Amino acid sequence: MKIVFHNKYFDSTYTNDCASVNGRMESIMDVLKKEQNYEIISPNKADLFDILDVHEKEYVDTVFRQNKLYKMALLSAGGAILAAETGFDSEPAFACVRPPGHHAYKNEAWGYCHFCNMAIALTKLRKQKKINSAFILDFDAHTGDGTKDCLKDWKEVKILNPMSEPDKYIDEIETFIKDIDYVDIIAVSAGFDSYHLDVGGKLQTFDFYNIGRIMKNLSIRMGHGRRFAVLEGGYYLPDLGKNVLAFCHGFE
Repeated sequence: MKIVFHNKYFDSTYTNDCASVNGRMESIMDVLKKEQNYEIISPNKADLFDILDVHEKEYVDTVFRQNKLYKMALLSAGGAILAAETGFDSEPAFACVRPPGHHAYKNEAWGYCHFCNMAIALTKLRKQKKINSAFILDFDAHTGDGTKDCLKDWKEVKILNPMSEPDKYIDEIETFIKDIDYVDIIAVSAGFDSYHLDVGGKLQTFDFYNIGRIMKNLSIRMGHGRRFAVLEGGYYLPDLGKNVLAFCHGFE
């Protein structure tokens, strides 16, 4: 399995919010780096044209005026693209990136997000004529409204944001995917703030493993095994690393 990460993601000074807090990336990478079968690969910044394929120019210009934030947002989108390309071409990948992206609409954003990493990554694969369809599971505590907005005209993309109570959460995922006959790739917006000690207050560590396993099995059922994931939320730092690792163990 590939872990997409750049040392610049350690920089917590690009803005001031919960996603940029000092120590957040360290809490994840300190754990993932210990896994001998995980290869860490470093992304480049996304090309501006990739961003403009998803977001309106007037909005991109507002982010551009925040120079340090803009550069980090480009690098985050670049990480998502690399994870998507890796997941399509070779093996599963998890992009440990910030800032997150699933609350970034075509022309505005909120919730610590600036560019819609998932939409940019999938749109890039589509532009490369690698995919025509995708399934996105977004298990963040909050609905990926930005992803839905950016991809609303792409009818072959199916999106699930589970919102059930803990005892029905996994059932909701399994019930939804039963109706998926085929998609070209499985994509996961991985929001670990759905953890029972985080703002979502729902999932246990093993649930993240189970979600990863279900997505792996779905990709295998599709006949190709293509899958990738991109980090979204997750703010309870004492357990964030072990929760990400649990997901990756199921997903790999």
